[in-house]
Amino acid sequence: MRKERIVSYSPDEIREKLARERSGTDWSRVDAMSDDEIEVKMRADPDWADAIDIDWSNADIVYPIAKNAISIRLDQDIIDFFKSTGKGYQTRMNTVLRHYMTQTQRKKNNKAG
Repeated sequence: MRKERIVSYSPDEIREKLARERSGTDWSRVDAMSDDEIEVKMRADPDWADAIDIDWSNADIVYPIAKNAISIRLDQDIIDFFKSTGKGYQTRMNTVLRHYMTQTQRKKNNKAG
């Protein structure tokens, strides 16, 4: 990344900028598209390449909460896999662990009830 393109904004400046500007998305054009057209465009988008065929129907919305820094020992292949998925790999690891936790809790609750 070239340094001359990096800019910094304070939180107040970002809020002011968002209040002044409208979204760059043409929502009327999106609303006019069929689900099939949207899927074709998603499949053509390289950012969706690894996620397009994942079944998200049972995904949970997770709102950010404060995180604690810990030291953990993981197998190298697990670390390599998540790092290979790019920026945000630690967040993805947290999401996988959260999914495991919620599924385990559901099973436990179903047995108790």
